[in-house]
Amino acid sequence: MSVTQQYLLDSHRARLHDQPEPPAPGRHDLASLRSLRDYRRFRAVIAERPARGRLRHALARRLRPRVLG
Repeated sequence: MSVTQQYLLDSHRARLHDQPEPPAPGRHDLASLRSLRDYRRFRAVIAERPARGRLRHALARRLRPRVLG
C-alpha cells in the first residue's frame, strides 16, 4: 500500500468516526529536517565544535589536491 492510499484510508476512517483528519503526507517534512539541523548544531556547540560549515569544511579538506614535496 502506498503512502497516498494509506492517507486516503485514514482520512475515510476519520470521517466515519467524526475525528480530525490526519495531516497530509510530507506536510511536516521540512519542520522535521529543521529541528534535526538545530539539534545537530546544538550538540556541536555543547561538544565545543563549530556549529556551522562542518560538512563543507570536511569535504573541502578531502577534495583538496595533495601537494607532494
